[in-house]
Order: sequence, then structure tokens, then C-alpha cells
Amino acid sequence: MARASSPTGHATRGTTNTNRLRRVDRWIAARPELLRAPAPLVVDLGYGASGVTALELYTRLRTVAADVEVLGLEIDPDRVARATAQLEDVRAGRTPFPTDARVRFARGGFEVPTPRPPTIIRASNVLRQYDETEVADAWRLMTARLAPGGLLIEGTCDEIGRVSSWIDVSADAVPLRFTISLRLAGLEHPAIVAERLPKALIHRNIPGERVHDLMALLDTAWERNAALATFGPVQRWLAVVAAVRDAGWPVQTNRTRAKLGELTLPYSAVAPR
Repeated sequence: MARASSPTGHATRGTTNTNRLRRVDRWIAARPELLRAPAPLVVDLGYGASGVTALELYTRLRTVAADVEVLGLEIDPDRVARATAQLEDVRAGRTPFPTDARVRFARGGFEVPTPRPPTIIRASNVLRQYDETEVADAWRLMTARLAPGGLLIEGTCDEIGRVSSWIDVSADAVPLRFTISLRLAGLEHPAIVAERLPKALIHRNIPGERVHDLMALLDTAWERNAALATFGPVQRWLAVVAAVRDAGWPVQTNRTRAKLGELTLPYSAVAPR
């Protein structure tokens, strides 16, 4: 495949916080696509002003895939230089990360320049500044680089990682699933995730659209199960997930994942009309 002479896309705002992407990392760590791949390469695309999210990603994934490698890609060369300097501190033992972390950083965008096809591409908070009409092309560019059976995970979260949502997209650019993940402790209402929907959906939270129906149902079920708050927010959320299933939505979340504040549906259930 011919590579672009310069990275494709625009630099992100660069917002980076420790543990911001822990929810999506936890979901990736359970993906069979990762677990069955020999020596998986995982790309952190658009990691921002610091390389910390790539280092955290590696640390979380190596517990389930000992031979995983992580490549952080950024368009801004200054960010690549900064992350590479951080990696030198890691190697010297001046950080909490393992000194032998199989992580490196390079310049790149949606063309995803990698030494071999990656198993997973995580593109978090990358498409927020783009138009909805540009999403499909960005998906196609990124997924064209995936290994067979690989996944693109593209989504958004708040600044401290308590509210997240993402879409996972197949190697042939087909959106497969939509997932939300919420910190249940202190949650006022689950439809707060509407502010952090992926670009393909965030402008569709309007009457007549499927994702709007889902947001409304989440809040209604949360309020109806307020009495369960006595037993903790997890029990209340489990009741919400059950209510969504009982309402006819094709919920794919098992009880274990639901206890983490997750809800996964086929993308077709929320796709724009």
C-alpha cells in the first residue's frame, strides 16, 4: 500500500490525562481479537500531548497478552519528541511503567504507518473536530491497515475518563458494536454520555433517531430504579441494562461487563436513520 508523504488528518487538541482511557483499555483487554493474535501490535492513534495513554495501554494489555507491542502515533512531531523523551525516563526506571515496555512512538495519522498490520487501532477523541460526513472515510483509511480480523476502536470520553463511548469497526470498515462505559459511583443520570458520543452519533441525539431513543430509555430506567440505589449504583445499573433488554433492544452485555458500567449493542441498533 502506498504511504502518504505526510500524515493524514489534523492534530488533536492534545488533551491527555492519566487513566483517561482506562475504560476502553479494559474493554480492549477482553477482546478475543487481541487474545488470539500472536504478538499483537496495538496502535494508540492521536495520543495527544503526552505518551502516557500508550504506556498505560501497554501496561494493561500485557497482563493478558504478554507479547503485545504498542505504537503511539501522532501528527505533531513535537508530541512525538516529547513522548520519546518520556520513554527514555521509562527505560531509566524513573516512572511506574515497566522499563522493558514494548512501546515506541512515531509520526502518523489516519494512514497508520506501521511495520506490520496492527491487530487493534485505538483512536480515542480523534474525530471530534471533524464533520460527521468525514467519519466513514477516516474509518476506511484506518481499517485498511488492520490485520485480518482486526478492530478499530473509535470513540470519545470526558477529560477524566468517567464517561466513555466507542464504536468498534471491522477490518472491512463495517461498524460492529456501540458501547458505553460509565463510572457508576456518583452517576446522576446515564444519558450524560450523550455529550461524549462518537462523532458518527453525537449529532443524531435528536427525536426520531435510534440513539436518542436509547438515551431517553437509559434515563427513564435509571429513575424508575432509583430505589435500588440503597443497594449501590451497580445494582441500579444492572436493572437499567435489564430494562433496556426487556424493551427489545439487542443487548450484548453480560452481567460481568455490566457491573463495570458497560452497555454494548450492535451498531445497527443505534445507527443513524
